[in-house]
Amino acid sequence: MTTKSVRTHEISEDAKRKLRSISTATLTSQLQKHGLRNTFLAGLTPLRPDLRMVGYAFTLRYIPAREDLADERYDNTKNVQRLAVEAVGPEDILVVDARGEVGAASLGHILGTRITQRGAAGFVTDGALRDTPGFRSLELPTYIGAAHATTSFVVHHPVEMQVPIGCAGVAVMPGDLLVGDSEGVVVIPAHLAEEVAHGGYEQEIREKFFEEKVAGGASIVGVYPPDDETLAEFEKWRRERGV
Repeated sequence: MTTKSVRTHEISEDAKRKLRSISTATLTSQLQKHGLRNTFLAGLTPLRPDLRMVGYAFTLRYIPAREDLADERYDNTKNVQRLAVEAVGPEDILVVDARGEVGAASLGHILGTRITQRGAAGFVTDGALRDTPGFRSLELPTYIGAAHATTSFVVHHPVEMQVPIGCAGVAVMPGDLLVGDSEGVVVIPAHLAEEVAHGGYEQEIREKFFEEKVAGGASIVGVYPPDDETLAEFEKWRRERGV
């Protein structure tokens, strides 16, 4: 278990810019081209749907609470949750494997404030959060399974950080790229992120053209997916708009 950021593949600034504009729907389509079908964290709610999220996974794993393991005083020098909060850095997204258990919070607003101050790019849990009104005031993209006012140690015990986890039924490796929009969160394996970013950007340019044609009354036949005539129209449209 490491307390440091794990980034096996850094992506370019251009790729980050593109990921901030591409929808999670488009990204799932791109990932399917690479044979990856289970990449969307279903069932999570964005507390700040106005914010986009792009960053590297910093993982935290909980197991079910047990009374002899409980740390009700939250020793900041030993409690893995607290150590993770103090280890998260710029462009990291703290991703919590809470086993989908929403009977108590994964953490609360003060810790959310701390990771915001440390430059975190987001927070994701398949469990619950307490103090959700406070999270809506933070400049921190946040995705949760539910709201629950009870503190975490009632049902959760933190055991590891920066290890492979499951979150909302999706495998997350430390250093994976996570992208969030108002629909939800997608996990992109780090070694594919650059290619997926560029491919998704090109897909959305094409689909903007297809949407314009369909909105103008065109049938989807020959347009979506496009035939040769539509592709020729698209290239002309793209040249005229310089995109």
